[in-house]
Amino acid sequence: MARTSSDENNPLLKRGMSVVSIGDSFTEGVGDPYPDGGPDGDVVFRGWADRLAEHLADHVGEVEYANLAVRGKLMRQIVTDQLQPTLDMAPDLVTLSAGGNDLLRPGSDPDRMARILDLAVSRLRAAGSEVVLFTGVNVATGYMRGTIGLFARSYMNVRAIADRHDCYLIDQWSMDVLTDARAWDEDRLHMSPEGHRRLALRVAEVLGAPVQQRWDEPWPETEPVGWAEARREDLTWLKDSLGPWIGRRLTGRSSGDTVTAKRPALTPVNARR
Repeated sequence: MARTSSDENNPLLKRGMSVVSIGDSFTEGVGDPYPDGGPDGDVVFRGWADRLAEHLADHVGEVEYANLAVRGKLMRQIVTDQLQPTLDMAPDLVTLSAGGNDLLRPGSDPDRMARILDLAVSRLRAAGSEVVLFTGVNVATGYMRGTIGLFARSYMNVRAIADRHDCYLIDQWSMDVLTDARAWDEDRLHMSPEGHRRLALRVAEVLGAPVQQRWDEPWPETEPVGWAEARREDLTWLKDSLGPWIGRRLTGRSSGDTVTAKRPALTPVNARR
């Protein structure tokens, strides 16, 4: 049975626990850059997974953490490139989110994807790691409207896999706060810093780590966006985000072709207090 909640006495949560996060841009943290960037001025993303490691360290004192996720990767690439290094690290906990890029491509098959994911989860559980899986967000408006049925089918498969292997499940589908536009970056594909922050709180909560803020805090009231301003935003998105994305698909390129894992080995994350 999938686990969607835990308690503060979870034996998994102990000083020095090890966490490895694998996946694509969602787990790399695209949309949530660190203010200071990297040593060469490059953009380095924080994201919910880094934030989660910080929350856990605040609770237990120290966490060993690695993040192997790379933007643009398909599920089979994630399993091929990231699963064995994860198994070699033998972590206490693995977060695994994959398949979003597959579902955005023509001809994607949620059942074939589920078989790949099931095999990966089976190997992680057999090795003794606890596993966190994710459904996606119920975004049924805008350019996603025509694909929501395909995504929903895939998310039901994820739920079944979580049940079968007794995994923790983060049900983003039921997190209504993530359907607000403010939870998303300007590219409308990746979460904003606030979206990542709220998700990290929810994952920590499911694992049984106490949090000081509510992930489901209602968004502040704002003035509605006028028609003309909304169209200007749509045109900017078409030019800056959708156009380049389509260009990469047509030429067989990926946003992650020149990107490597930001945190490829287990290293300590210390409590911030």
